[in-house]
Amino acid sequence: MKLSRITLTIATAAALLATAACGNSGGDPLAPSSTSGSGSAAAGGIIVGSADFPESALLAEIYAGALEAKGVKVTKKLNIGAREAYIPALQDGSIDLIPEYTGVLTQYFNKDAKATDSEGVYTELKAAVPDTLAVLDKSAAEDKDALVMKKSRADELGVKSIADLKGKSQDLVIGGPPEWKTRLTGIPGFKKFYGLEFKQFRPLDAGGPLTLQALKNGQIDAGDLFTTDPSIAENDLIALEDPENMYAAQNVVPLITKSKSNPTIEGALNAVSAKLDTATLSALLKEVVSDKKDADTVAKDFLSKNGLG
Repeated sequence: MKLSRITLTIATAAALLATAACGNSGGDPLAPSSTSGSGSAAAGGIIVGSADFPESALLAEIYAGALEAKGVKVTKKLNIGAREAYIPALQDGSIDLIPEYTGVLTQYFNKDAKATDSEGVYTELKAAVPDTLAVLDKSAAEDKDALVMKKSRADELGVKSIADLKGKSQDLVIGGPPEWKTRLTGIPGFKKFYGLEFKQFRPLDAGGPLTLQALKNGQIDAGDLFTTDPSIAENDLIALEDPENMYAAQNVVPLITKSKSNPTIEGALNAVSAKLDTATLSALLKEVVSDKKDADTVAKDFLSKNGLG
């Protein structure tokens, strides 16, 4: 899964995304954004990455803080991009650890994945990851992609679920991350699971300000936001139901380079997963997105309150 969700104008949001995509002054998203502890990551530390959306960066800050509390040297490379960018970064050693989501990660490694429930998806995921990578304990926290509409637009069309768009989708414009054009969680999935074809797909961002603003302005009829996003409730939007389980269980899980893992690192990360549930994650994300607190500060507060800092 998975993609900020702050309400901004299109122009301002685009500028912020451009800055976030760099993640460092040099413009390279795989260059270190910060380093903690002494020595380099190559000298026994770990490089923590994130995707380019606020929840992923927040989770990466939490992972980094938990590791630092155990004396692990940490380098952070945040806002790398989509899965198609950061999985190769894991495999070539540019990063060592990243927060992930069980369902979409399983589909990335296994196009024939069948399970939709939490335990079944996790079992398939452990079998699907390459030998050089490993997933640690999954958390109870779950965040899914959702096809979201203005409540007024959904009421006008008489739709409550994705299935209700049958016979209507051909007149609708849909927006989401560019990867939605080819991902099973996007345009191909809507056709496979629901038989839907849309009038137009507009590549925007992954659950971020461009998609939110386009929804609010009526530039798209439906778009990709995440179920933990406080912007949904705050802007009178609704997430359409998914009766065909196109979006399988999406529990937050650490994905790590196996050679970099050890009992100290595993213990620290598994302790984080044990304290994360969906309500907690949603509340933490609200602090970042709506209250505009720094993700590093929110992460430190969470770790401190849970005895992990």
